[in-house]
Formats: sequence, C-alpha cells, structure tokens
Amino acid sequence: MKITQKPTLYTLLTLAIFLLYSCGEKTTQDTNTNQSPSFENKGHELVYHMVKKVGDYQTLASKKDVTYTYTYTTPDGKSDISTEKYIFDGELSYGLYQQHERTLPELNGPIEQGYDGQTFWLKHNGKLLTDTTALKRVAFNRPTNFYWFAMFQKLLDPGLNYEFIGEQSIESNNYNVVKITFDQVGDKVTDTYQLYINKETSLVDQFLFTVADFGVIEEPYLMQLTYEPVADMLIPTKRKYKPSDWNATVTDAPWITVNWTNIQFDNGLEIADFKK
Repeated sequence: MKITQKPTLYTLLTLAIFLLYSCGEKTTQDTNTNQSPSFENKGHELVYHMVKKVGDYQTLASKKDVTYTYTYTTPDGKSDISTEKYIFDGELSYGLYQQHERTLPELNGPIEQGYDGQTFWLKHNGKLLTDTTALKRVAFNRPTNFYWFAMFQKLLDPGLNYEFIGEQSIESNNYNVVKITFDQVGDKVTDTYQLYINKETSLVDQFLFTVADFGVIEEPYLMQLTYEPVADMLIPTKRKYKPSDWNATVTDAPWITVNWTNIQFDNGLEIADFKK
C-alpha cells in the first residue's frame, strides 16, 4: 500500500524538532548530576537553574518510564489523540492513535507507532505496514513526541550554545531571555530557541522557536506553557503555539494546542512492550 501526503505545518514542525533531537540524541551531561557545573555564561546558568526547578534528566530517568494521553489540535478543529508510552533509558517510544485526523488521516481505524531502540514500525488495525512514506512519518513522530516531553531536561545536553539576550517585561512579568542554538552536525539544519524565563518563578512561561527546513529559516513560532505538578516534577502539560516574531509578538493567528493528560510514571514497561 502506498500512502502520499502533502507537506503541512505539522510536518515541518515535526521535522525541525526531529533534527534538533538528532543533534543531542541519547546523550547526557554533567549538568544532569547533583554537582553544580562550570557555567559557560549567564545564559547557561539560567537554563541550569530552570531545569533544576522543573526536574532534571536524572530525576526524569529515575522514573524509568511514562504513559500519558497526547492531544494535538489544529485551528481547523482536526486532532490527533494518542496514548503515549516511553522508556527513558534508550528513549523508546510508542503511540496508539485512537484518532489521527492529522497523522495519516487516509487510514481508518487505530494506528500504532513504535520505536524499540533500533527500528521504527507502524501498524494499522493490528497489521504491520511497510510503506516507506508512512514509516518516515513514524520516524518523525516517535522521537519528536519524546523530545517535546523531555525538552527542558535535554536543554542541558552537550552540543548546545547559550546566550543571555537581556531582560524583558511582558504583561507585568519580568523575564530573563536566553537564546539557545545547536552545534551543526554535517549538513543537518538546526533551529533556534529563545526562552523567556520568569525571574520570579524560574520557569519558562513561553519560548520562540524556528522551523529550519531544507536550509530555509522561517520566522519564529511562539509557544506558551502552563505547568502541572506531577510526582516531584513540574510538567508543561498545556501548550499552544502560533507564528510570531523575535519580539514575541502575539499575532491574530489562531493557536495550535497540545495537551498532555493522565500522566503516569514508573509503570513497569519493558522493552518487549515496544517491539512490533
């Protein structure tokens, strides 16, 4: 079976995050330990303390695995709703899509995506699919969804560059603004993050990110976050984003929303749960 699909904003965003993920894939850093690191600059220090506030990668990895419900909705009202499962050691990833109006909408009925540490795979109504176009989408979605969930923890991975931009006030909140770029590996294009770290809470209330695709740098998107305490961590369970500029201007464009619900850590998942 051959499945074709036109590139969408969703595809471009997932590709960009996948490329970012690839630059720091399966890596850790001394800053993920309890010992304070030597900071490159003020921006690095601000990011370090922010990550410690929400919970660093060591804290996340100690929970071994996570399950949650992922809901992605675009302005036209179409949604993906999946049950996500990850094992942190090896960054194994699984998604059961009960609804997939944005991801492979040509297929009727539930689809499953998996990454077992070596292989990406796809099932439709329990049957394995081998279509290369569809599998490329799996290769985007699995690491992308994992990266979004562990994004703040992975901002202390090697290969990242930090720059303190300055201070900025937005709607009565005072922020330290930090720019993050990624070391380029080969010909892979990478994106830029610009974090707005609340000076009072040390949390990222919002951030800008670019979509670097085929060497074309687009204007940034603005992501705004709402946190929820889960176990001993602060998880940005509600997210919304849309086009913006480098002043973080809120435009009239509609929001794309991403919600995480029913988050459960340490479920006893095994590698076999991620095999096709």
